[in-house]
Amino acid sequence: MHIKKLKVRKGSPGYKTPCAGETLAMLNCWAASRDLSNMGACAASAQSLAECMRNNTVGAKGKQSTINYHLARLQKVLK
Repeated sequence: MHIKKLKVRKGSPGYKTPCAGETLAMLNCWAASRDLSNMGACAASAQSLAECMRNNTVGAKGKQSTINYHLARLQKVLK
C-alpha cells in the first residue's frame, strides 16, 4: 500500500471564555466607579466573578480525537 501524500491538519484549540460576562461586568464597574478595592459599588460584581472562577473547571478537557496522532505515526512508516 502506498499513499502519495498524507496530510495531517493541526486541530484548533477552540478557546472558551468561561467567565467572560462576569469579567466584563467587573471591568465596567471599575471603569464607572473607580472602585478598585471592590469594597463599595463593585462588591457584587467581584463576588459573582469570584464565584464563577471558583466553580469553573478550566483545566478539564474532554476526550479528543486521536486521528491526527495516528496519521502522523502512519506517515513515518509509509515514507
